[in-house]
Parts: sequence; structure tokens; C-alpha cells
Amino acid sequence: MTVGQELEQLRSEVQGCLRCTLAQTRTHAVPGEGPLSAEVMLIGEAPGVNEDRQGLPFVGQAGSFLEELLAEAKLTREEVYICNVLKCRPPGNRDPLPSEIEACSDYLSAQIRLIDPRIIVTLGRFSMSRFFAKQTISRIHGQPRDVNGRIVVPMYHPAAALHQRRLRGVIIDDFRTLPDLLEHVGATDVDEPKLSTEASGVQQMKLFE
Repeated sequence: MTVGQELEQLRSEVQGCLRCTLAQTRTHAVPGEGPLSAEVMLIGEAPGVNEDRQGLPFVGQAGSFLEELLAEAKLTREEVYICNVLKCRPPGNRDPLPSEIEACSDYLSAQIRLIDPRIIVTLGRFSMSRFFAKQTISRIHGQPRDVNGRIVVPMYHPAAALHQRRLRGVIIDDFRTLPDLLEHVGATDVDEPKLSTEASGVQQMKLFE
């Protein structure tokens, strides 16, 4: 089976998933979208009302701002892979429950394996917690870290800027670091051995001080 076929099979599994009670309240599951060749994967938290209606990630106001952010990073939506920690909308857009995150965990792991991005950008605290369980987003946002040989950059969720205008500039500045980071990661793949998690995190952060 090709990677494309595996990803399509995963999409079908997500669309028919009955692993948790969110299956009873969703309109559509939201598997994610993007090219197999994506170098950047964006992981949000959970679908909202617009995503639930359309079955697509980031199509509401936060999605519009995300496209602006990608433009700041010299990227387009068509170049990146976008998905969420949860594949179904929690009622009333409440926070994801631990049991729901666990139910969807295998799906996200499979997406990361199949897309194999150079960089993962986590959007929001629930996405960040998958990689940095004991950290706070206000402390480490925009700071690239090596996690098991893959660069992960925690960032605020675009929706945060819709509720707290002061965060808009912070989020834009974080996204503007991605072109240089992509260039560095590409050079590292060719010229340098992998670093340990902690050492790599320190070196990556120094790139943007």
C-alpha cells in the first residue's frame, strides 16, 4: 500500500470513527488536509462549528487568520498539512477531554508518520501538550525544539488573537521565523548529525535571538 493509499484509508477511518461520544454530536469528522510532500504540519486543537459543517480544518475566522500567518511565513495553505488533535468538534467548542484526546491519539500519530514533515507547528495548548506536557505556551511559544529527531515549534492558536488582540503581533512574529527554520533544518539534514532533544532546542532557539 502506498503512503497516499494509507492516508486515504486513515481519512475513511476518521470519518466513520465511533471511538468516543463525539461521534454522536458531530456533523462531519475533520481528518485533515494537505499534500503528502508537506514540509510543515500544523496541528490545531479541535474543529469548530464551521469545520464541523464542512469537514475541513481551519475554515472559519481562525482559518482566515491562519492563511495570513502562512503568507507571513512565505507559505500557502496548499503547501502545508493541517490537522487537529481531535477530529470531531466538542459540543459548544468546549476544551477537549483527556479521554477524547486519547481516542484520537493514534490518528494523529499516523498522520505524523505518513506525512513525515520537517517541522511540526503546534497551535494552542492542547496541541502543544502532546509534545511538551509540563510547559506553558506563554513561556515557550515560538521556540523550536528537537523532539525525537523532529523539530516542533509551539505557537499560540490563531483564535487566540481574535480574543486577545495583543497576541496578534506575537503570533505573526512567531510565524515569520519559519522560513529561516526550514532553511536551517534542510542544511542540518545534509551537513550535521541529529542533536539530542535538549541540545537541539537550545541551538534552534539561538537562531532567532
